Amino acid sequence: MPVRGSEGAAPEGSGPGGTAPWRAVQLTPYRSDVVRELEAEVQAEYVVRYGGPDETPVDPTEFAPPDGAFVVAYIGDEPVAMGGFRRHDEDSVEIKRMFVAVGHRGQGHARAVLAELERLAREVGYRRVVLETGMRQPEAIELYASAGYTPIAGFGHYRDSPLNRCFVRLL
Repeated sequence: MPVRGSEGAAPEGSGPGGTAPWRAVQLTPYRSDVVRELEAEVQAEYVVRYGGPDETPVDPTEFAPPDGAFVVAYIGDEPVAMGGFRRHDEDSVEIKRMFVAVGHRGQGHARAVLAELERLAREVGYRRVVLETGMRQPEAIELYASAGYTPIAGFGHYRDSPLNRCFVRLL
């Protein structure tokens, strides 16, 4: 599986100047144990933020190439973030399951995962990315806005929820 280091990362496990750990973003099967563990963490967070887990139907095969992809970001051997995309329509993918583990937030991991997902989607030939998040995830909304995503009408499982926020970005 391909591994990509973060911009400016040093290959010996430390960042520029030896001060920060090296981050790698790796393609990972959605059914893997590491993804299952991170997904349990994100579902627990949804319970705290929204009162229940995310009930969006997800078929693990949707994240398999060539129509989908799932990645995990690591610091050394520790998984710290994840995200994936699945086919939305002929020209678009939908980002799902973006998550950064508590204790690793604010360090650029979500931005690295998002950038890798966009790169992989472009590589496959998709021209657009859509996603949905919620009002109780202001850090996600801020990330997507700063990455060039713009609001669109609701779609998906929670399209009618007043907490639902959907975004699009052309690749």
